[in-house]
Amino acid sequence: MQSDDRRTTYTHGHEDAVLASHRWRTVENSAGHVVPLLQRGISLLDVGCGPGTITIDMAERVAPGRVVGFDASPDVLAAAMATAHDAGQHRIEWIEGDLYDLPFERDEFDVVHAHQVLQHLVDPVAALREFARVCRPDGVVAVRDADYRAMTWFPDDPRLTGWLEVYEAVARSNRAEPDAGRRLSSWAMEAGLTDVRSSAAVWCFSTATDREWWGNTWADRMTGSTIGRQAIALDLATESDLEDMAEAWRNWAETAGAWFAVLHGQILARPG
Repeated sequence: MQSDDRRTTYTHGHEDAVLASHRWRTVENSAGHVVPLLQRGISLLDVGCGPGTITIDMAERVAPGRVVGFDASPDVLAAAMATAHDAGQHRIEWIEGDLYDLPFERDEFDVVHAHQVLQHLVDPVAALREFARVCRPDGVVAVRDADYRAMTWFPDDPRLTGWLEVYEAVARSNRAEPDAGRRLSSWAMEAGLTDVRSSAAVWCFSTATDREWWGNTWADRMTGSTIGRQAIALDLATESDLEDMAEAWRNWAETAGAWFAVLHGQILARPG
């Protein structure tokens, strides 16, 4: 169990509007910096694996190597197991637990991967130390996180500016850091990792299909997920405000020429 001072509140929650976004993720669109590491036969730990689409993709690339998907949510892991079964991928180990206290021996994995995890943690440096502990000395810790303040879009809409302000305030009320992407290198160095190599990557949503999916996903999150409920409980927004934000997202999605970019920071580092 996590100690109370590091207990994580997952800002997004696990409603379907959130998981729909997570299920879209693959190695190609969400972990390009890891591709050179995915050699046949390596052992890989995917921390905070969520519904497992990245994990399954990685497992196919490193087979017959060992792959473990690790998450704190048993319901999400059950969904990941079902997805893996449907994909014919039966070799992945799915384990529930606390990422601050991973149930693995020292030096157990060639690659320890985490996608969009550190931004939700009270103590990302402690998490990185634990990732390094279970990574072999010649292995790699690979992390990627979004940077909310660096997100940008067109056309401007003050309601979307309000969305960003509310989201960041909710995340910080959970003692998390929504602008994690820009901090990954600093956190890794503080954790004692070495040979830290930084880079950046972008999701860009601009086609009609992409806009419809991305905009409606966020509209649904604001009115039907944990984010909205937290915003109301914290007096950061009213139900009417959240409806306005959802409408702004849908209007954005329907606007020809609209554009949204999500900047990610990413690192590859040695355990130290």
